[in-house]
Amino acid sequence: MAGEKDLFSYSRAEAVRRESPLAARLRPRRLEEFVGQAHLIGPGAPLRRLIEEGKLLNSMIFWGPPGTGKTTLALLIAQAARAHVETLSAVTAGLPDLRRVIHEAQERRRLYGQRTILIVDELHRFTRVQQDALLPYVEDGTLVFIGITTENPYFAVVPALVSRSRVFSFQPLTEEEVLQLLRRALSDPENGYGGQPIEVPDEVLRFWARLSEGDARSALNALELAVSATAPDPDGTIRITMEIAQAVVQRRALAYDREAHYDTISAFIKSIRGSDPDAALFWLAKMVEAGEDPRFIMRRLLILAAEDVGLADPMAIVVTAACAQAVEWVGMPEAAYHLAEATLYLATAPKSNRTGAFFQALEFLRTHGAGEVPAHLKDASRDAEALGHGQGYQYPHAFPGHFVRQSYWPLGLPRVRFYVPSDQGYEREIAERLRRWWGENPEGSGSQMDEDQKGGASP
Repeated sequence: MAGEKDLFSYSRAEAVRRESPLAARLRPRRLEEFVGQAHLIGPGAPLRRLIEEGKLLNSMIFWGPPGTGKTTLALLIAQAARAHVETLSAVTAGLPDLRRVIHEAQERRRLYGQRTILIVDELHRFTRVQQDALLPYVEDGTLVFIGITTENPYFAVVPALVSRSRVFSFQPLTEEEVLQLLRRALSDPENGYGGQPIEVPDEVLRFWARLSEGDARSALNALELAVSATAPDPDGTIRITMEIAQAVVQRRALAYDREAHYDTISAFIKSIRGSDPDAALFWLAKMVEAGEDPRFIMRRLLILAAEDVGLADPMAIVVTAACAQAVEWVGMPEAAYHLAEATLYLATAPKSNRTGAFFQALEFLRTHGAGEVPAHLKDASRDAEALGHGQGYQYPHAFPGHFVRQSYWPLGLPRVRFYVPSDQGYEREIAERLRRWWGENPEGSGSQMDEDQKGGASP
């Protein structure tokens, strides 16, 4: 009976394995089968030594894009350490599941002296309470913890847990590495399609490898779907053509975590600042496709209109503000037109960052103090004690050209020029106008203004 039970259990396990997805069946069982991440498991690399020596003393966090081998490598390390292994998915596991694992690990350690390795997939999906619950047991060695996440742990994981773990960064697989895995799937008789009459041209394999963007699981899923969806020819051979390969590849969701959010908006803004409308549209398309909040994009465009275009094109802020209002009224997907219009206007506008002069003035104020408002600039309507507030002030509109030379600078502070117009767009006109009003030499005009300040202004 025992033999029959063992045979039955083996047959059932074998059936489950054969019904598993191709990517799961091909998961490496030995380090020699692992593809990619040479910086982590190459000769002399830290994780390779851990696996070869079977030593796992510290908790770890594996961080990287999907399909790069994080879970597989965690299992290989746990297998080499000869410890009891528990796996939890943060998507489905709750606090009771975590408490059960901790309790059993404590009993296992107390009764048998055996360590427990806990592998948590999608670690960033654990709540703060769940992450905090791990801390004391990671710290006292009850659990050796391996967390797996696609999001930057320095943002997505509580700092205390990160500080108690070694963080290893996984890289997307190269096109050649993905190609190697696809060829292994076609040649492996036990877990893949080896020995079966299946023909897949090399150009198709390279097409899938390229589209996978370093995600081995995505490429293997495409191969599996193509094989299952293609009827054999009369001779029994399954032939995968490029047309079939393209048909089975569905559009992949963009990898767009919080880090990608900041990196992409940075590339977008820098492309506009650099006056490259095509690059700017590409990054805009990526953000829209990934589901970025259009209001966030518009806020950044409104900032850029003043920070990087400014008075070189005063219409920049007008157009951008109008597009921002249109986004609120219209909504997506049609508001993509207004996002694009604002993006193109700013990318092709003359550039000036001279509004940043405000921060020079702020720094000057903080360094030198506020000074005193000159008497002729003070509010005369509130001069109840007849201190001469407003006396000597000259009303610019009473003079030709609506301008008169007089000082507006605070008393007791050295004259400084913060705003120097650029030679771009409308600021060329502003520069000429300021030269006409105050003279060619800013320092000279400043000195003259200081003199005016001492003795009162004159037309």
